[in-house]
Amino acid sequence: MEIKSLLQLGRGIWGNKRFSLAQIIILFGKVLGDLCRWERGSKQDQATHTEAELKKELGNIIFSTIRWCDDLGYNPEECIQAAIDCQKKFHDNSEEDLQK
Repeated sequence: MEIKSLLQLGRGIWGNKRFSLAQIIILFGKVLGDLCRWERGSKQDQATHTEAELKKELGNIIFSTIRWCDDLGYNPEECIQAAIDCQKKFHDNSEEDLQK
């Protein structure tokens, strides 16, 4: 699926309500907390710690972040490209450090 299609789908689900950065941080924290709880592995949580649940939480991060970029007035594709460029540069510099 294309990013533009995912954004349209997200808007179809959640409507045109826009979240502020503060609200986005709280929402992201909720999903991050779910991942942390999954990794912690408490007995009380183990029944819900399935591969399907982990995949869902990772999907929530991807799917929601596309909409959150738009909420803040950013083109999600440009945000993704900036991240790709940054990670490539970081990796290239890390590889040089490893070879020294």
